[in-house]
Amino acid sequence: MSEPFRYLFRVRYAECDAQKIVFNARWGDYVDLASTEYTRVLFGAVDPATAGLDWRLVRQVVEWRAPARFDDVLVAEVATVRVGTTSFTLATRFRRHGEDAILVTAETVYVVVDPARGTKQPVPDRHRAALERGVDGAVIDHAGIGTPGPATTAASVAPSPTEG
Repeated sequence: MSEPFRYLFRVRYAECDAQKIVFNARWGDYVDLASTEYTRVLFGAVDPATAGLDWRLVRQVVEWRAPARFDDVLVAEVATVRVGTTSFTLATRFRRHGEDAILVTAETVYVVVDPARGTKQPVPDRHRAALERGVDGAVIDHAGIGTPGPATTAASVAPSPTEG
């Protein structure tokens, strides 16, 4: 794969502690948001009835390296790292937009379940193929900065005061 899947979003005030640093528990929310967008692109939907698949989180390991702050635009890169018989593992890396340093990493294991019974089931072949293929270069931008390259800042894509 040449480019990772990327999900861009802005840190909101309510997600921060008194020092305006992202509260540690919010990173689980961020992983969930990024993973949802990744699987939406992979499977065309996240609703089990539409996607033909349901999964549940069973393990998540998060490593904090540096803080994110209020109003930062973050980039979450998501990739499939393993597909087992009944589970799959996604890796998520977070960076501040326009910077190379990794702020937080997470590895999340999901188990595929029968939505009616809640019991484990094998990963269906078409979903396995999609997970193994991954998503090459897709960008979901909820920060509203466009789909710029890694060195572009929000200021460089915003219209100037004299435009339109």
